[in-house]
Amino acid sequence: MPWRRAWHDALYASGSGFYRSGDGPAAHFATAANGPAGAALAEALLALWHRSHPRPPTVVVDVGAGHGELAAHLAALLDRAGDGGASATTRVVAVDVTARPAALPDRVEWLVSPGGAALPHALDEALDEAFVGALVVAHEWLDVVPCTVAEVGTDGALHELLVDPASGIETLGDALVGDDLSWCERYWRATEPGDRVEVGRSRDEAWSGLLGRVRSGLVVAVDYGHTTGTRPPAGTLTGYAGGRQVVPVPDGACDVTAHVAVDSLEADERVRQRDVLDALGLTGATPAHDLARADPLAYLSALQRSSALTALRDREGYGAFWWVVRRVRPADVP
Repeated sequence: MPWRRAWHDALYASGSGFYRSGDGPAAHFATAANGPAGAALAEALLALWHRSHPRPPTVVVDVGAGHGELAAHLAALLDRAGDGGASATTRVVAVDVTARPAALPDRVEWLVSPGGAALPHALDEALDEAFVGALVVAHEWLDVVPCTVAEVGTDGALHELLVDPASGIETLGDALVGDDLSWCERYWRATEPGDRVEVGRSRDEAWSGLLGRVRSGLVVAVDYGHTTGTRPPAGTLTGYAGGRQVVPVPDGACDVTAHVAVDSLEADERVRQRDVLDALGLTGATPAHDLARADPLAYLSALQRSSALTALRDREGYGAFWWVVRRVRPADVP
């Protein structure tokens, strides 16, 4: 079957999809949303909001929320904000395909998503109330929106790539045509036999669909990706299971993911995470040693924050992530 269909079933099929069965991704890998790094990431997102908005958002939405770790960090920061309690009224909504995690704070609302590009209708209601504005975060969401995978055949044409879901064995299908081919001609040209393309059109549509739900505010996609001129000839499709990278067999036993062509997404800014943190003044500087003597607990807290920001800035790791930023103003909405 086409990779896009097999990929979607492998992740989101009821009862058997990787994101719906067992302990899901949390049993296999951690993301920047976990632990102290997640708290620092939440701090950066709210700092980005306040750089252009004097008032707190009406609602904060975390799309692809996993077990709600980032949403919980955002809620905790909003509750501690020194703005006379204004941030405490901000709704915090997490969206993911699984049932509400038992340990999630009551402060965070939970919406169950169909999976992939599809989002729940209840999200519209939350965003319709965002008269002041919504801060919407899609952290590592677009990379698991399944897309068409294609390969250049010996005839020099791009062909849709088919896969056996049980074994992962691939074969070439029909030549790529229509909108997918047009997307490749614009964003990811491939001409050498064996070159592969992950056609980002489905990610573009998912992103546009999310933007279209926001009346006013700031929408941020945080993901690993590439741009024209840096597209990898072999593609980026891969799998993760048990804490390591594996061959992407779409049988539901592993995560299947591919980097995002970030320059095809509608955006006001596309910036590496390390550069965003620099611009926000979140440098991860080590706290002064004098603080260790004056207030040991405050020193340990500051040291933890510094270590988390250092991890988020790592050029070989999270720091290479892209932030795709779109500002939605009321005049932008029909």
